[in-house]
Amino acid sequence: MRRLGLPFALSSALLLTACAVPPPRGPGVMALPPQGKPLQSFQQEDAYCQSLASQQANGADSQAAESNAVGHAVVGTALGAGVGALLGSASGHAGAGAAIGAGAGLLMGGASGAGAAQRSANQMRSRYDRVYTQCMYSYGNSVQSAPGYRQY
Repeated sequence: MRRLGLPFALSSALLLTACAVPPPRGPGVMALPPQGKPLQSFQQEDAYCQSLASQQANGADSQAAESNAVGHAVVGTALGAGVGALLGSASGHAGAGAAIGAGAGLLMGGASGAGAAQRSANQMRSRYDRVYTQCMYSYGNSVQSAPGYRQY
């Protein structure tokens, strides 16, 4: 049973952080066509600009953010297990100390990884909105912050 502790903790860390960074879904700003522009033309521009922004924002950064979150959890678990084993061996219970340390490390590393993933998601959102805004402006549309939208 004790042999399963560290592999279980590591697999739990991977499951908890594997999908930590969702890609942006649509713009966080509101675009409006100029008066007289046909709706179909505006919709085509909007679709193109969303596609362009998605490509720009979700490239390697998404994978890097996900790897960063997983890395934090794995490193935290390993460090926690090591420190727990050292402290546990001083009291004669190295196995229990390692298990407790791994659990604490998983929690701390997972929380740290989630925070890093959230920061990455905010950066991706900002990049997405910036590219989308520039693209829509280039077509002569106006763009403004959507009601209730927070700038990060």
